[in-house]
This record gives sequence, C-alpha cells and structure tokens, in this order.
Amino acid sequence: QVQLVESGGGLVQPGGSLRLSCATSGSIFRFYSRAWYRQAPGKQRELVASISFGGSTVYADSVKGRFTISRDNAKNTVYLQMNSLKPEDTAVYYCNAVGAGYDLWGQGTQVTVTS
Repeated sequence: QVQLVESGGGLVQPGGSLRLSCATSGSIFRFYSRAWYRQAPGKQRELVASISFGGSTVYADSVKGRFTISRDNAKNTVYLQMNSLKPEDTAVYYCNAVGAGYDLWGQGTQVTVTS
C-alpha cells in the first residue's frame, strides 16, 4: 500500500552538501516517527536523524549542526539536508517510517564523500 523511495544521493567532495528526499507513495496519515538511518559496509546501521509526528527532532551527535531533517506535508516527503559533508558520512542512507501498524523502509540511496 505504502512505499518509501529515497533519492538525492550521489558523489560529493568533503565540505559539500546534498539533500536527500524520501517520497511516500500512497499516504501515511499518522506516524510515530520518520527517520534517516545510514549503513556503511561492515558497520552497524545507525540512526542519523528522526522527526516525530509532533515535529520534535533527534540527531546523532556526529551530525549535529551539519544535518537537518524536515518535512513537506503537502508533498508527503521527508528531507535530509546534509552540509559540511565528511568522508565518514559515506554510507547507504535509508528512510524509515514507524506508526501504528507499520514499520516501513526504503531501498536506500548511496552517499559517497571523497576528494
């Protein structure tokens, strides 16, 4: 019924910026949280940022001050603005949505930060 599709990943130099988008097919009327996770090869998947239904946000310490999670309710889209990117940010980024009766994941989008 509902799918999450990430886009906006790519290759960028250190210090550069990218904006990831997570488009929602169908509709999610109510959710507990929307979040971005990332996973590098050989590493555990980790929470990058989340936003609750009420709009409160949580960020990993490693991205505070650099990344911003936001929503466009009219477009049913969640964004992750990533600034001052570092090589350690290289990973596959996944969109997540959790609500009553669902726990959805996108397929992921690759972000590579290299000079």
